[in-house]
Amino acid sequence: MRYLHTMVRVRDLDASLRFYCEGLGLKETRRMENAAGRYTLVFLAADETPSAEVELTYNWPDADGNNEDYGSARNFGHLAFRVADLYATCERLRAMGYTIHRPPRDGHMAFVRSPDLISIELLQDGHLPPQEPWASMPNTGTW
Repeated sequence: MRYLHTMVRVRDLDASLRFYCEGLGLKETRRMENAAGRYTLVFLAADETPSAEVELTYNWPDADGNNEDYGSARNFGHLAFRVADLYATCERLRAMGYTIHRPPRDGHMAFVRSPDLISIELLQDGHLPPQEPWASMPNTGTW
């Protein structure tokens, strides 16, 4: 058996691509638009693990322009990514306007949520010493 991908439904494809590609550094590997089914699939992967993909599924709005409501996304656990520099990744995401819900106080782990409220766990490759402002930051919201 071989792991292929994890599918995440997204409300706003452009906002999600900004988060996953610009924020986390994933690359789009392929895209499929299905006009009959009224959806777009975008597959993303990290350079280090190109065969482990995240599939973003965007269901097009209905004839009245309404999008399906996916709720708070708490029914999905999380996606986890190992990063080379946890502090730099968190700072880049924070500068882009994303809340770091569980800051990397310990230099090892942080959580942020995508525009579609998917929890993303960021794990440091190795371990960094605690560093401000992260070391004293409280948790924010749910993650």
